[in-house]
Amino acid sequence: MIVNERIVDYINSMNVAESEICNQIEQEARLDDVPIIRKEMKNFLKVLLALKQPKKILEVGTAVGYSAILMSEYMPKGCTITTIENYDVRIPIAKNNFKRAEKEDVITLLEGDAMEILPTLQGTFDFIFMDAAKGQYIHFLPQIERLLSEGGLLLSDNVLQDGEIVESHYAVTRRNRTIHTRMREYLYTLTHMDAFTTSIVPIGDGITLSVKKMKNEE
Repeated sequence: MIVNERIVDYINSMNVAESEICNQIEQEARLDDVPIIRKEMKNFLKVLLALKQPKKILEVGTAVGYSAILMSEYMPKGCTITTIENYDVRIPIAKNNFKRAEKEDVITLLEGDAMEILPTLQGTFDFIFMDAAKGQYIHFLPQIERLLSEGGLLLSDNVLQDGEIVESHYAVTRRNRTIHTRMREYLYTLTHMDAFTTSIVPIGDGITLSVKKMKNEE
């Protein structure tokens, strides 16, 4: 945990109840040890949607569909979500959850590797939520930059790795070293790109919030 646990508990105690279907899917995901966005992250995401009022959302990393359904309940009317998932065990669960939530008309699930799917997408999105394999963020970034509209928001979740990101490469367990190295590269690259204005925010497990600059700002 990267923020004092008592503070997180206090923040979460202020949460407003979500819809019945969101609560059900959240409980099911936690029982099955499926990683979904943290409670404090939910409210931040809802505020961003209210501020940006997006027309098209791209999510990289569907899991069981929880965050897509949550976004669909707070996005403006007429907005649509395209979400990508590669893990074949979770795809049918996500599809069923979209059906249960009656969101099949606004959420489109693309099945497969995001590295292969992202280059095939046309047009732009004004809100992109990255919550997939953390070691792949740096590889997704060129296509994410292409697909994000000018003035669009890029939200990347779980970037501080429970605080491990500040540790030496050699202090990290061997199995996590590749992800550690790639996430550090992602954070450095994203914060130094001319195309984006980026802030690293210590909420949940750490996020980056990036705005793609207008051409006349670069």
